[in-house]
Amino acid sequence: MNLTKEEKKEIIKEHGKNENDSGTAEVQIALLTKRINQLTSHFGEHKKDHAGRRGLMQMVGKRRRLLDYLISKDIVRYRAIIKKLNIRK
Repeated sequence: MNLTKEEKKEIIKEHGKNENDSGTAEVQIALLTKRINQLTSHFGEHKKDHAGRRGLMQMVGKRRRLLDYLISKDIVRYRAIIKKLNIRK
């Protein structure tokens, strides 16, 4: 259910400045988006997994806060990551 090391490395390489850059907002948003997409498909099959749904809502909130931070710091980077990850807003 979690992201594998290879998936994380691939996302970090794609969205980070280099392969060791896991701290920038873009990388964190991309990792959260991947995890959120996995969990939403999980809830199609497991409708009564309320604890998992709570975790999903926490991840969505964290991604929202990271996106708000990115808006306040650099609107160009925000628009680029929104377009790249196909996130509504």
